[in-house]
Amino acid sequence: MKFNFIIFISILTLLTSCNGQTNSETINSGKLISPSVTGDTVTELSNNIMVIYQDKKNNYWFGSWQDGLYKYDGKTIVHFTTKHGLPSNRVDEIKEDKIGNVYFNTSSGLCKFNGNLFSKLSEVLSSENDWKLNPDDLWFKDGWNSGNIYRYDGSVLYKLPIPKTKLGEECIKKYPNPNPYTVYSIYNDSKGNVWFGTGLIGVFRYNGKAFDWIIENDVTELHGGPANGVRSIIEDKDGYFWFNSEYRYKVIEGSRTNGEAFYERQKSIGNLDGKKDSNLNEYASTTKDNNDNLWIATYQNGVWKYDGNKVKQYSVQENGKEVNLFYIYKDNNGDIWLGTEKNGVWKLSEESFIKVVQ
Repeated sequence: MKFNFIIFISILTLLTSCNGQTNSETINSGKLISPSVTGDTVTELSNNIMVIYQDKKNNYWFGSWQDGLYKYDGKTIVHFTTKHGLPSNRVDEIKEDKIGNVYFNTSSGLCKFNGNLFSKLSEVLSSENDWKLNPDDLWFKDGWNSGNIYRYDGSVLYKLPIPKTKLGEECIKKYPNPNPYTVYSIYNDSKGNVWFGTGLIGVFRYNGKAFDWIIENDVTELHGGPANGVRSIIEDKDGYFWFNSEYRYKVIEGSRTNGEAFYERQKSIGNLDGKKDSNLNEYASTTKDNNDNLWIATYQNGVWKYDGNKVKQYSVQENGKEVNLFYIYKDNNGDIWLGTEKNGVWKLSEESFIKVVQ
């Protein structure tokens, strides 16, 4: 007798259902169909947005400070929270791997979204020997007051200790909290190196073999640098790295003698408004547009554009009050977006930022 696979599958499904068992996959027409989370359809975004990302499929993702995650496909806003699989409703980082999985770093751990489900990644506590630099690695912060960083190679999530330094150990003796090795920002440069900005003890670069530190006074709080740590790193069109506005740094290529700095330090644009005593030398976030202009978001003083010659301010106000900014982002089309502390999402339209209202 000819075997009828469809009938067999139908009977198997019925028997499974009758036995009260629940499978993580549904059998349909002889194929295994993975379950998927749908989220809640909403009409607007949260008012507190910490991070923005547009994936390879052109979906926008908005990570909130306390209200979870939003996905916008150009037509519909879908809201995801812990009830849909997020480890926490605070989302700090969003990144994507080469095959389109999207990763969300939350205050309660890192999770992967494969297009259907959120799955939390289990970490492996590693040693300094697990520091490696592969082209497809994804790097993530480990949250507040941590002396570690995450490296994900597509299969293993390594929790790596930040290498100890003389300055860091001295800092711990004097000021044990917060942890001076806590990483506030991560940046992949044009040469394939990865950079890390800390809260107290400066910036370091990992090139796959060695750790190079910059502990000049403008990047180290202990020396009078940024009170809120190095929260932003960016490389400009000329290969200079920006951590604050007082100076910029050029990496010296090639070999160097023991103790010789791996960078050149140059005076840059100073305070954003050009005033000596304004203290406008800390960035909340930075990005670079399609014309290689730098866009600098400050927490309480709007956005500043630097075209290589001059600086221009873009005030971001609502009801006559300056909006506190968390994040600035360039999307796949080159459009510039802002995430704010209490005032939702904004987008650059011609020469001003306009609040996005659905």
